[in-house]
Amino acid sequence: MYGLVPYNISPIQQGIQFGHAVVEYSIGRYGSHDDYKQWAKEDKTFIILNGGTTNDNEERLGSLNKSVRRLEDICIPYATFNEPDLGDQLTAVVFLVDERVWDREKYPEFNKFLEVDHTNLEKDYYKQLFGNDSTWILEMREFLSNYRLA
Repeated sequence: MYGLVPYNISPIQQGIQFGHAVVEYSIGRYGSHDDYKQWAKEDKTFIILNGGTTNDNEERLGSLNKSVRRLEDICIPYATFNEPDLGDQLTAVVFLVDERVWDREKYPEFNKFLEVDHTNLEKDYYKQLFGNDSTWILEMREFLSNYRLA
């Protein structure tokens, strides 16, 4: 389970906010999904990332809020938590990530050693590696590359 939390709360609060969002994920519409059951029964790994700022003002939308919109755009199931003691600001967003996104040993990046236009080769490589899921897997890899551990 990956999660994004604001940079400006203490590490213990980041963990607590992440936990709140995991509960929301489990009691929400995704708790009965097979991938969640697998994660809850077997995997249980938490990856808490620095999501930046939180602000729901449309004129100055926080990076955490923008991340939620991006997850919606690429159709990734997620849950959020808004902390009542912090003015109901968004303090965590969590989502499950398929191993094909994070396991670069089993699912390596395309090797761009060729000094030619490799666009079609790269597309074919990922299509063969990931099948019909190649687009969203690559989008999730790109999305997660923007974050570091909290």
